[in-house]
Amino acid sequence: VQLQASGGGLVQPGGSLRLSCAASGRIFSINAMGWYRQAPGKQRELVADIAAGANPNYADSVKGRFTISRDNGEATVYLQMNNLKPEDTAVYYCNAGDVRYYIRTSVTWTRAVWGQGTLVTVSS
Repeated sequence: VQLQASGGGLVQPGGSLRLSCAASGRIFSINAMGWYRQAPGKQRELVADIAAGANPNYADSVKGRFTISRDNGEATVYLQMNNLKPEDTAVYYCNAGDVRYYIRTSVTWTRAVWGQGTLVTVSS
């Protein structure tokens, strides 16, 4: 299973960006998908995630500004980021949790899969 993230870039404060992350491979099921970020010199932190059949979960710092959504049919997760602030500058990583996938005809489980990261820079 692989995750391909896209949509990062440079934006001015107050602007918007939309990140996308598509899962590919012989997927049986993915329970949760979400976004983490890591700013220079800081630890990776959860931005938002959404589990199957559950409400989205957001970091306090992004509530009211970011919206996570998921297309289960396409195994894709999106992060709409509005009113961006300089402190949102970071590498954003897509994550899939509780993933079941096929190896030959058997279903195998893995705790988490990570995407390659996409850089978001908020600066004037």
